[in-house]
Amino acid sequence: MVSSLYPRRAGVGFGKAQGRRASSSTPGPPVAKPLKRPSQARAKFTVQVIYDAFVRIWHRQGWAGITTRAVALEAGVSVGALYDYFPNKQALLSGYVRHGIDALLQAIERDVVLANDLPWPERVHRLVQLSCGVGTPQLPAFDAEMLALEANIAEPKHHRRVFEELSCSWLRAIRACADLPVQPDAATVQALYTCIWGARRYLLLVSPDGDPAAGDPAAGAPADTDWVRELQHICRATLAGRRSEPRLAPPDAIKPKVPAIAPQCRHP
Repeated sequence: MVSSLYPRRAGVGFGKAQGRRASSSTPGPPVAKPLKRPSQARAKFTVQVIYDAFVRIWHRQGWAGITTRAVALEAGVSVGALYDYFPNKQALLSGYVRHGIDALLQAIERDVVLANDLPWPERVHRLVQLSCGVGTPQLPAFDAEMLALEANIAEPKHHRRVFEELSCSWLRAIRACADLPVQPDAATVQALYTCIWGARRYLLLVSPDGDPAAGDPAAGAPADTDWVRELQHICRATLAGRRSEPRLAPPDAIKPKVPAIAPQCRHP
């Protein structure tokens, strides 16, 4: 991602807690991130109730129907309680998007990394399905309109952070497959993840309408789920070592100009 294409904007984020905005004599732009993250059980419950209300209104009315007052009323909490975390609806969307990423990371850890009783093909099947977001009602909904609004709440550094976190999660999932014929290198795992994540996001742009065959019409998933099965097949074939041809380095004239991302994975 070329940072020059995305001018830096003050007050944007992907739900990263930074505390309240410092007071200033000159009003700044609206803070497009939560003021804080919940730490206590009661606070986590309140924020989850707010997110659930946000999604219900989103499914009925879309972004135009989202207001802090409407969400508070739907959630059954006071506007003041909502403002403790979300100063505006942009901050609410930012927090919700980050909430969705956290839920995906947790699902990969629980259903793939720690699923020690599953053979590696089934783990890879789950990993790809979770990452594609198709047939995964346990994960927060994410649709084309949310994707289109990301530019208002995130900078390149936030996208890079998510990319690195999910790359590391994929690497942990593949390393957990002790019965793989051969463990692939990190570059192969990152290439597979990049294909899956990029396909999911781009297909949301070109197929914004949900379809019952995808399992969740409200989630904006592409109608044709054959692409998920094909990606599962590609990943299994690659990891099974069926590619016999050597890798060829691209000619200097067509080498990518953007340096590869090397995620700094932190193991728990």
